[in-house]
Amino acid sequence: MSTAGPGPRKDYPPARNDAPLVVFDFDHTLYDGDSGGHLFKWLVRRAWWRTLLALLIAPVFGPMIAFLPTRRVGISGFVWAGTVGFHGRRDLDALIDRYVPLHADGIRQRLLPFALEVLHRHRVDGDQVVIATGAPPELARAILAFVAHEDVPVVGTQVGPRFGAVVAMRHCHNEMKMTMLREAGFTAPVAIAYSDSTADLPLLRAAASPVVVNPKADGVETFRQELPPGTPILNWGCPGRAGDAPAADLPHGS
Repeated sequence: MSTAGPGPRKDYPPARNDAPLVVFDFDHTLYDGDSGGHLFKWLVRRAWWRTLLALLIAPVFGPMIAFLPTRRVGISGFVWAGTVGFHGRRDLDALIDRYVPLHADGIRQRLLPFALEVLHRHRVDGDQVVIATGAPPELARAILAFVAHEDVPVVGTQVGPRFGAVVAMRHCHNEMKMTMLREAGFTAPVAIAYSDSTADLPLLRAAASPVVVNPKADGVETFRQELPPGTPILNWGCPGRAGDAPAADLPHGS
């Protein structure tokens, strides 16, 4: 367990008035794995009765996560098991703020150095950078601030009280990711978008320069069919994922 504090934030120039909008996904793009899944597993394992509750609902809610139309409901089931007794977003945020320092060493190992360097280069260039993730925004925000010392805007899944717990109310995923970005004030045309997921095709199609990073091998052909010819499909150091090794001298990893 790491006991070190978050350390100093990096200093960047303010985004230029005409700065291009650059959007990063988080899981499997900046972070090797499912950050929300890791958090929810910890939430469930905090008590034996929560673990039992999750096992009881798994046959119903587990399969839902595999399908886009039911994914939000499936995720919400396990978030519910981990947060029964809590009553709002602030309760979940407080747990996240405990979780990240407790697991800082493991989280640090999951952050992808090349991905963070690409993020860093965009910010040094004065680009308008935002993270758009299916995870709770406080989780990505806390990971980047505490572990990577990056302070960057995050748009993510909105949670709220329901059934005596905290569940996902609006999942920042697929078409909804674009909607939530616009609602958060990121209305400029997307210049560059980075994502691993075919669920982010609406975001990647909207970008002038889409970049696929760390995709699943079975999704590569879909990206080639759906995105412009020559779209980079790269691996930023995510084991078990597809993609070409990036050229080290490219300015933004694309």
